[in-house]
Amino acid sequence: MRFLSGSMSDEQLLLIGQIVAPFGVEGQLKVRGLTDRPDYIARHVKRLTLQVGKQRAQYTMLRLHEHKPGQLVLTLEGVASREAAEDLRGAEIYIHESEAAPLADDEYFIHQLIGLKVVTVAEQAVGTVRDVLTTGAGEILVITRPGQPDALVPMVHTFIDRLDLSAGVVVIDPIEGLL
Repeated sequence: MRFLSGSMSDEQLLLIGQIVAPFGVEGQLKVRGLTDRPDYIARHVKRLTLQVGKQRAQYTMLRLHEHKPGQLVLTLEGVASREAAEDLRGAEIYIHESEAAPLADDEYFIHQLIGLKVVTVAEQAVGTVRDVLTTGAGEILVITRPGQPDALVPMVHTFIDRLDLSAGVVVIDPIEGLL
């Protein structure tokens, strides 16, 4: 295990899960998965970055499998006891963005939406995407608007006319009362 320097930018890392508890007595970890492709990660990723507080460390992944929907079981090299697993409780698990599953043309990483300008189909400026809330039903854009409260816009075709990452813009078609 080695600690990473502070020079690695957070944009290069994707959060894929969080350790919630030890699993068994041999150092396995129960993980709340934040990825929809754990199978891809299990087959193609070998190194994981764990962060506890401000401290980061790299581990070699020995095994990852889905125990239940949204719940993964992870085995890391060097974590061989329940006590060692307990020390990692609460750690966030990251992979390098370059190791993530390839995206389809209409897919994006949530972090790519932060900072996009939001305009209506009538070309009226609305604001800037400040955050993205992930719910069971999908994502919701949190849009900061100058001099007004934040607006919440669901990421569904009813409201999103166009998303252009290269131009840095989201074009929305708001209904009465949405904004």
